[in-house]
This record gives sequence, structure tokens and C-alpha cells, in this order.
Amino acid sequence: MRSRAFALASVVAAAFIYPTIAAAGGDAVRGGKLAYTCMGCHGIANYKNAYPTYSVPKLAGQSAEYIVIALTGYKSGARGHGTMHSHAATMSDQDMQDIAAYFSGEAKVERKPNVTAESAPKAAQACVACHGADGVALLPIYPNLAGQHADYIEQALHEYRAGSRKNPIMSTFAGQLREEDIREIAQYFSRQEPGLATAKPPH
Repeated sequence: MRSRAFALASVVAAAFIYPTIAAAGGDAVRGGKLAYTCMGCHGIANYKNAYPTYSVPKLAGQSAEYIVIALTGYKSGARGHGTMHSHAATMSDQDMQDIAAYFSGEAKVERKPNVTAESAPKAAQACVACHGADGVALLPIYPNLAGQHADYIEQALHEYRAGSRKNPIMSTFAGQLREEDIREIAQYFSRQEPGLATAKPPH
């Protein structure tokens, strides 16, 4: 009950924390052309970040609005990653929206009605209020987690806990997790299919 109350409070609070971004206005065709630099990492299946070592996230099918939020965070330094900061720092708001429109349209991440909050493991119960029991986010400002690499989800939670990703809701949540909780959450959401996919270069 306590974790559910915290999760519901998180939904309300996040509405004030995350910026409202009109990513729906992005030009996917232009975004596909701009995204060629992204493909060197995000377009290769199971490609690994060098240090620390973890899988580069799947972007095909991710919410466009969330991609813009993430790129804005890398640009501002709210997310710590040297390569991503260098790329995002060169992007205009329109560039971000166009790239996001391209990636979001590259795969379908569909809700699975047979997956309920009760079917999620205990460690993931607080996650479902935002990310859905099936890993399909309830609002586009939250990332879809279905099918995402498990080790990337673990890395993201560690970064929120350490403060290298700055988000008060996620930092508070991640700070309460044990290592076994993080692994259980990551494994659970990574198994949800159909889910996110490795991006493919535009034709």
C-alpha cells in the first residue's frame, strides 16, 4: 500500500517536474536524416557503451516526447554522458523533435491487456503507475520500458541513485531499491514483448 501511494504521488509530482514538449510536431523524414550520427551506436543490435559497459538503449518505438526530454537532459547536463552531451549540445529544439519523431515511429510498442499490476514482481509495483505493468508508459513523458535491455535499465537506476541523472522522483525511488530489486525490475520489463527495438537506418 505504501509503495502504491508513493507511485501515485510520483505521477502527480512528475507532471510538474517534466516539461511539456510538443514532440508530436516533429518531422520524421528530416529526423531520419539527422539521426545518421545516432546509428553508429543505437542502430547496432546489442552494441555496448565502452565505460561503464552496458547495452546502448533501444530507441525504436520509444515515446517521442520522452526522447526529447532525454536529449534536453543530456544537452543541459542533467544527464551525465560525455558523448550524448556532445551530440545533444549541437541540436536545436526542432532537431530534437524531428529525431524523436523518427525513432518513435520505427516500431510499435503496444499495451498488453493480459498483463496487470498484480502480475508484476513486488519490486516493480511502484514502477507500474508511470511505466505500466507491461512496460508501456501511461503518459508520453515517461519512457516505455518493454523490451529494453535489462542491463541498460539497471544502469539508468544506478545513475538516478547516484545523482548523475537528475530527477527527484526517480532518485528518491531508486535510492530505496536494493541491488536485487534493481535486477528484478530490469529483468521483468526487459521480458515484456512486443517492445522497443534496435533502430534501423532510414532507407
